[in-house]
Amino acid sequence: MEIVFIGLIFLLLALFGTPLFVIIGAIALLSFHSVGIDTSAVIVEMYRISNTPALLAIPLFSFTGYILAESKTPQRLVDLSQALFGWIPGGLAVVALVSCAIFTAFTGASGITIIALGGLLFPAMLQNAYSEKFSLGLLTSCGNLGLLFPPSLPIILYALVAKININTLFVAGFVPGVLLLILVSFYCFYKGVTLSVPRTRVTFRNLYKAIKAAIWEIPLPIIVIGGIYGGLFTVTEAAAVSAFYVLIVEVFIYRDIKLSSDVPRIMKESMLLVGGILVILGTALGLTNYLIDAEIPMKILQFLRSFVQTKLVFLIMLNLFLLVVGCMLDIFSAIIVVVPLITPIALDFGVNPIHLGVIFLVNLGIGYTTPPVGMNLFIASFRFRKSILSLYAASLPFLAILLVALIIITYIPEISLWLVNVVGIK
Repeated sequence: MEIVFIGLIFLLLALFGTPLFVIIGAIALLSFHSVGIDTSAVIVEMYRISNTPALLAIPLFSFTGYILAESKTPQRLVDLSQALFGWIPGGLAVVALVSCAIFTAFTGASGITIIALGGLLFPAMLQNAYSEKFSLGLLTSCGNLGLLFPPSLPIILYALVAKININTLFVAGFVPGVLLLILVSFYCFYKGVTLSVPRTRVTFRNLYKAIKAAIWEIPLPIIVIGGIYGGLFTVTEAAAVSAFYVLIVEVFIYRDIKLSSDVPRIMKESMLLVGGILVILGTALGLTNYLIDAEIPMKILQFLRSFVQTKLVFLIMLNLFLLVVGCMLDIFSAIIVVVPLITPIALDFGVNPIHLGVIFLVNLGIGYTTPPVGMNLFIASFRFRKSILSLYAASLPFLAILLVALIIITYIPEISLWLVNVVGIK
């Protein structure tokens, strides 16, 4: 009875907006205290992970993403994409799709992508004969696709929490990410034809102008991705290189960012995000220590075994569960809280840990735009000043496509593991 009463109190605190780390930390402290273990056990796991060199990549890549978001990089990225893809049916929609995916890969947050690129792309799509419903659905749903491409922060965080190789997960996410882009692009082609959307004629002059404008930003993905997979530097070193490179380019070359006023503000804003992640990480890992000591994952597994007999059924339940989690929690909190519980259960059902990471990230990305409370639906409602109900309707076709892709990725593990096996990263 006492446990139920305490649970109701925490539920009420959550409903009234109490920060997640406070609730998680309180549960962890009470749990250890109830079994007579010193509460210092809550922070032991945080000490371990704080000594992990790859942890430094999170603040560095976060700073890089915020710098790009505050500069005129979004406009240059859109112009370059338009010069490259504007000639195909639904060209501007594909431009929006690719631009959002690339931008999210570097910022690590699709909500930031909606804010940064939405104001540029939404009016442009309306002017090019795309319907308002299609435009809203595309911009609300498709920033999530960049979560599978390096240097995505959720991939780094997942790898740290699940204790798997970051580079391996980067490689594993590439083909599924391309699959998502291709499936949504086909829908963009279809809408471009049915709506008779005008195409942009490719000219050498426009292409040269776009490349010249973005000439200092084009090498960034090549430096980061090529440097990691070429063995030139680690993920942490890649994060440091990208942060330094972007700072020099945006402050001293393009001069979009002012060193004296903008950089301190951006540093503060980006580190607030990182601080939130680290606080949740510390409290959640403390709670995870208790759950593992109490053999909670094993008890959940035993319970599931009485209802679930096959890997197929487990994956169905896993997808449904993760879609709900992705809808209710931000991706960083979901990774930190849920991964330690799910991983041992999935392994017992024979799910490859790398494949599990891809399934996890795809689900959480889709959850961002899953009604009724997907976070990106509310961000888009604020950004585009549209009702939340209109965004539900606008996002449904894209949600259906992404769910089809999720099914393919879930039940054909070779899509995630093929490139890993080819590259030979362990």
